Amino acid sequence: MQTKQVIPSRELSLRILSEAYEKTAWHGPNLRGAIRGLNARQAAWRPAPGRHNIWEIVLHTAYWKYAVRRRLLGEKRGAFPFKGSNWFKRPLELSEKAWREDIALLAQQHRRLCEAVARATPAALREIPQGTQWSGLQQVLGVAHHDIYHAGQIQLLKRLQKKLH
Repeated sequence: MQTKQVIPSRELSLRILSEAYEKTAWHGPNLRGAIRGLNARQAAWRPAPGRHNIWEIVLHTAYWKYAVRRRLLGEKRGAFPFKGSNWFKRPLELSEKAWREDIALLAQQHRRLCEAVARATPAALREIPQGTQWSGLQQVLGVAHHDIYHAGQIQLLKRLQKKLH
């Protein structure tokens, strides 16, 4: 009889979150790698009027890390540093300091989500938080997929920007 090695969902979730955001993975650049070395001007560049820029994508991904953590912990809305939800117009000011602060916010939200997942019980990860149809685990894995999707989008925006300038 063959025995299967079971990786706890919490441990696997943390590993997947880490690969999608900051650790080396087979799929190519992760989210942090995709924005590494960009300056505020590059992050603020838009491919066309009305389209999102890299800076807005960074805050968008930070917001969803916040939202999933909030749902996982059963917290109320309203603690994200910016008013609104999902997409935030950026830059409000084109400065390296503002860009670095928003990158730091992304890192903070990632760290806080990982801390919440690390403390979550298997039962909490299986639970479906109020106001959603997805379990905590499904949402955590969704954030990782979301990071990878947007990392690819950022890579394309960088190539397009380079080609057009």
